[in-house]
Amino acid sequence: MAIREILRMGDRRLQQIAQPVSVVPAAAIDDLLIDMFDTMADADGVGLAAPQIGESLRIVIFGFDQNNRYPDELAVPKTVLINPRIEVIDGAEELDWEGCLSVPGMRGLVPRSRAIRYQGVDQTGATIDRMVSGFHARVVLHECDHLDGVLYPQRIRDLRDFGFEELMGD
Repeated sequence: MAIREILRMGDRRLQQIAQPVSVVPAAAIDDLLIDMFDTMADADGVGLAAPQIGESLRIVIFGFDQNNRYPDELAVPKTVLINPRIEVIDGAEELDWEGCLSVPGMRGLVPRSRAIRYQGVDQTGATIDRMVSGFHARVVLHECDHLDGVLYPQRIRDLRDFGFEELMGD
């Protein structure tokens, strides 16, 4: 359908808590999801939350087979997750580099729980219930943060570990 503008850090809409989706399935949600997948692909992203394109709804998408921004990461199944709930399974934190389509050109070292269980529904109303770890968990946690108005720089413990992509890294 359309590639939408991705809001950038500093836009107050990214700081709002997104509203739950009350009706699934819905034609309006299907149209939004098409725009979200088109926008994510155009930006070479691995995930996108509805608030990032100005829609204050508790919807995230994520997944890829291969991605140029994260070439060493294993594939994550393409997923639509509506009204997600997250439970930490392994509270041990891992530090790893993150970027964000709403914070273009920057990367930061972010602590995240190693393993989580996420639940919700897809666009048809089918239940999703998965236990994941590593990069898959990191992507889900990152995208779900957007639903609560949190951007990854807010999670960085030491701002010396935050900077321009070409200057930061492993």
